[in-house]
Amino acid sequence: MFIDEIKFHAQAGRGGDGVVRWRREKFIDKGGPNGGDGGRGGSVIAVAVSDINLLSKYKHKKEFKAERGDDGAGGSRHGKDGKDLIIELPIGSIITNIESGASVSLDKVGQKELLLKGGMGGWGNEQFKTSINTTPTKATKGKLGEQGNFKIELELFADIGLIGLPNAGKSSLLNAVTHAQAKIGSYQFTTLDPNLGDFYGKIIADIPGLIEGASEGKGLGIKFLKHTKRTNMLAHLVSFENDKDMMKVYKQIRKELGAYDKAMLDKEEVIVLTKTDVVNDQKIIDKKVKEFEKLGKPVLTLSLYDDTSVKKFMKDLAKMLKDK
Repeated sequence: MFIDEIKFHAQAGRGGDGVVRWRREKFIDKGGPNGGDGGRGGSVIAVAVSDINLLSKYKHKKEFKAERGDDGAGGSRHGKDGKDLIIELPIGSIITNIESGASVSLDKVGQKELLLKGGMGGWGNEQFKTSINTTPTKATKGKLGEQGNFKIELELFADIGLIGLPNAGKSSLLNAVTHAQAKIGSYQFTTLDPNLGDFYGKIIADIPGLIEGASEGKGLGIKFLKHTKRTNMLAHLVSFENDKDMMKVYKQIRKELGAYDKAMLDKEEVIVLTKTDVVNDQKIIDKKVKEFEKLGKPVLTLSLYDDTSVKKFMKDLAKMLKDK
């Protein structure tokens, strides 16, 4: 199951305690202090990986805790530092500290971000030795590590985001031009999760169907609108099944994008008129193409039941991407 938002509590490790110890050597009545310091507590670090389904792994995990540092020991031995806790998160994750409001975005694979710092280890009695206090009996406890509550929101990265009303043909298109196996059907909201496919090294994301009022939470709402934010290009699918209202349908989805984020309207866009197989007259198709070309954007047509149409579409799309 695709999960794109989780919350959890995290705790960095506590520092180990410093200790009071004494040198015990033959022929030396009163050895000096040699109690070692405690080790540092482990920190909590987020690391970006390419697996977009990774958040589902943490669906039922609400607590993360790094290791405690070891206590010091005699012989001036420093306690072992606690092991840092590495939390792998998908690229595109936005990490927000709920208490402070501070947030950071994981924008590239391998990126590391320190979320919580481990506590410092306490001092052993050796640290307190002075010329006037040669036998200190003082040692300090390790400090607590930082802790906090975090919210993780995933916004997908993609070269092309497929948008349009439910049943516009997005999942079918993705399956046809990539090796994706997106679920398809003849009813609204077949796609409940975003699907990804590889098209000659370019990532195509099938964004679940939008409806009027999506920016206000209707239908699948803003849950998936956010996944259009980080796509480089939008492929806006409009089906010939809505022959009489195709421009109206197009403007409806554009309105929802703008209501969610006006910057979405400035993204590069290609218009794809799908399901041309439901139209028997090529003149009608040509007329619609010319109507949409007046918007000043590239217009492609596609029938998934026609291999020639699919091949032409893939060729035209590949050329378009190559020219970028």
